[in-house]
Amino acid sequence: MQALLAAKAGAKYVSPFIGRIDDISYEGMGIIAEIVQILKNYDYKTEVIVASVRNPLHVKESALLGADICTCPPNIVDQIIRHPLTEIGLKIFLDDYEKAKNKVIAE
Repeated sequence: MQALLAAKAGAKYVSPFIGRIDDISYEGMGIIAEIVQILKNYDYKTEVIVASVRNPLHVKESALLGADICTCPPNIVDQIIRHPLTEIGLKIFLDDYEKAKNKVIAE
């Protein structure tokens, strides 16, 4: 309801702190969904900034819900960039490349 009041008052941004909302046993992402829907219902131009992000799923869900901005601490960005399966795949690729390169040099 605070986001609705802020939008009605002409706020450019609202910024729910979803990690803190989760900490008090409310569903932070559910609140993001509600805010995005309410602002869309009334065609408010207020942008939703998702703050207090605690994990990569918060980022993904924010994007799926239509939030405009998601602030992320560096460790979350690192988790998004360094997916374990990407790291494994890259290692296999580089190992295969070295084997192929060494085979060509030996011939």
